[in-house]
Amino acid sequence: MQQQEKQQESSDEEIEVQGQGESKQQQQQQQQQLSVVQKQTQYNQQLLDKLNKPHQFWETQPMPNINELDSLKPGPIQEGILEEVRKDPYNLISKFEWCNIDLRNDEQAQQVYTLLKENYVEDDDNMFRFDYSIDFLRWALLPPGQHPDWIVGVRVNQKLVGFITGIPVTLHIENQQTKVKMTEINFLCVHKKIRANRLAPVLIKEITRRVHIKNMWQAVYTAGIVVPTPISQTRYYHRSLNAKKLIEVGFSSLSARQTISRQQKLYKLPEEPKTQGLRSMKKKDVAQVTKLLNEYLKQFKLYFKYTEDEVKHWFLPRKDVISTYVVEKEQGVVTDFLSFYNLPSQVIKNPKHTHLRAAYSYYNVATQTPIVQLMYDALILAKNEGYDVFNALDIMENEKFLKELMFCPGDGQLNYYLYNWKLESNMLKPEEIGIVLV
Repeated sequence: MQQQEKQQESSDEEIEVQGQGESKQQQQQQQQQLSVVQKQTQYNQQLLDKLNKPHQFWETQPMPNINELDSLKPGPIQEGILEEVRKDPYNLISKFEWCNIDLRNDEQAQQVYTLLKENYVEDDDNMFRFDYSIDFLRWALLPPGQHPDWIVGVRVNQKLVGFITGIPVTLHIENQQTKVKMTEINFLCVHKKIRANRLAPVLIKEITRRVHIKNMWQAVYTAGIVVPTPISQTRYYHRSLNAKKLIEVGFSSLSARQTISRQQKLYKLPEEPKTQGLRSMKKKDVAQVTKLLNEYLKQFKLYFKYTEDEVKHWFLPRKDVISTYVVEKEQGVVTDFLSFYNLPSQVIKNPKHTHLRAAYSYYNVATQTPIVQLMYDALILAKNEGYDVFNALDIMENEKFLKELMFCPGDGQLNYYLYNWKLESNMLKPEEIGIVLV
């Protein structure tokens, strides 16, 4: 699940502090170090406060409690016993019934689209709501090896009112030898009018049962909320591509001394990318991209290993879904690539705009092109494709370009979770995370 949020706009004016006996550079380094310490202290306390609150459902699940992290052994929290898995679906209240959703069926796909469009993630101020297209949902939920019964719905009088999904993944955890077949859980959604019925926990238990039937006992997922217990907390950063529109819809704001024209000038981009040999990915690139990607991801403590079929599915460009560009050198050698996916938001109750077009950084590998240059080109390409904002998490090596390319921090965090698995290191730093969940 993505986190819907707004940008915290920073001023384009910097404050300089002069001190006796210290260089300006030394002062800046000290200020940055102090800022990091203050941020970490506040961050940890906020996390503890939220985790120490009661969590009625999650306390019944094989998830590590914040107070028992040091006493649990790394690995599975509960060993799965296939013979003990419930054979029948969980009971629903009267007139509610389970269904499998076939996203290849246009009518069923439209029902899912409508449910998510009207009831899925909104920002805290109810100004924006994600608008996943049908093509996007098919891309996200129909990868190679998908199980049809992992796209789960609940209907009442034929109307779709609940939804949850899983896709099969193989996750490498903390070292290259530990790889676990599991499911990636996403798109938990319950219609607003029936949320008092506590359908969400039943949806989670039912998808868990269906995963267990396949002899899989772990899951990975993300959420904006804090429940027991995140393995990492990450933050979205936003880079303005269409400053005027972002201000008009309330995504960004102006400080006292700023004007829209100054913002537009500040974030202005060239018309063409700088990197020679940069072009859209083609089928002939799949083998090289697969090798580049898998080699790159090995450095992280949490990552997927991709087959060529999976790279073909996840990275070959699809209009208004996923954009991937490779850098081709002499003799057809691909040395770098960048990718971003399309996730627009509805703009709620705005007289001028109905949608905000957002590009989300996916996976980027830079072996010969400097990462800052590669991602600057990504901004230019996204701007040329009509996007209003470019979003990126502070995971992988993204910190290397966020500040230099004028990304601003968002106002919320995205939490990563592992179901039924205890990490050796308890919590991972954002830069140790090597997976993006769409």
